Order: sequence, then C-alpha cells, then structure tokens
Amino acid sequence: MSEKNSEHGTADEVSLPPEVTLLQEVTPPFFPEGGSGMTILVEWPPGHPGLPPHRHSGPSFGYVMEGAVRFELEGEPERVVEAGGTFWEPGGDVIHYQDGNALSDAPTTFVVTMLCAPGQPMLRLVAEKELKDRAHLRAPR
Repeated sequence: MSEKNSEHGTADEVSLPPEVTLLQEVTPPFFPEGGSGMTILVEWPPGHPGLPPHRHSGPSFGYVMEGAVRFELEGEPERVVEAGGTFWEPGGDVIHYQDGNALSDAPTTFVVTMLCAPGQPMLRLVAEKELKDRAHLRAPR
C-alpha cells in the first residue's frame, strides 16, 4: 500500500523536492552483478589535453563543476560541456576520444561516477592500430 505525500509523490513514485535539481537522467545499458562503482574528481589545468583515447568497462556519468570539458565519444561529434553541464557514456566497446580542458586560460574541474564491469579496470587506453582500424567510426571533425 502506498502512502501519499503531497510534496514528494507516493511511496512508490518519488518526486524531487524543490531544493533538488535533476541534471541528467539516462537509461544505461545492463550492468552485471559483481561490478563496482567509483566517483572521481578530475582537475585539469588550463589547456590540459586530457587522457589519450580510452574506453571504460561500464557506463560513466559526469558533471562539470568549473570550466569546460572537450568531450568526444566514438560516433558522436566533439562538443564542449561547460560548467553546470553533464555528460555520459555507455562504456564497453565505445572509444572515448577526448576529455580535456577546452579552456587555455582557466582550470576545469569535473566529477565522474563510473561503473566498472566485474574484474575489469576502470579504463583502458586504445592502441594506435585499433584507432586506425576504427577511424571510420569517428564522427567527422
């Protein structure tokens, strides 16, 4: 039996209070039992290129706190996510090409929560040969 809460919906259906702002809502791919999660804080100085092309074993969800992130996933055009913006990626086989600071004169700070597949590392760098073999999957730049 559900109890009605006039401010926050029923016990089965919860709405956010006015002090909480929904920033991102996505349906991630299935995640296997035994996986793990982690949240990291990334602080790139001005102009930092970010990590080289890589992939994550599970989905990742990010929030830019300060500055702007140059963000590019395989098959999607490069975009800049500014402070207050969110991003996500499905993980798995998708290559994450860019996550660097889009600003040359200010730092960028963002938080990322990542789900890691059982027995897999949080991220793996992509070899040059694979980047060349999959170049046709990268969005035009």
